[in-house]
Amino acid sequence: MNAESGSFGQANYSAAKAGIIGFTKTAALELARYNVTVNAICPGYVATEMYEAIPAKTKEAILARIPLGRAGTPQEVARAVHYLIVDGDYYTGETLNMNGGAYMQ
Repeated sequence: MNAESGSFGQANYSAAKAGIIGFTKTAALELARYNVTVNAICPGYVATEMYEAIPAKTKEAILARIPLGRAGTPQEVARAVHYLIVDGDYYTGETLNMNGGAYMQ
């Protein structure tokens, strides 16, 4: 989400993530002639060890900003990857935002 919305005090992190999106679009343009697709999956908060280390009070504030009211799971991210690999033949240069509605464009 920080790639597209920014985050206070996180200029370096947001810039790095935005760079990945720009790289994705450029690679998609350059590789399309070889029938190679390139997409970015941009998950929001995912229940991983890194997420679990967030203090409880901060997690409450995070969850309050997510319309679905929870963090995603690694399995949900894996299913998105699987979809793009197996059935996403016509997707290229796209950014798949998976964040429970926390960031809607």
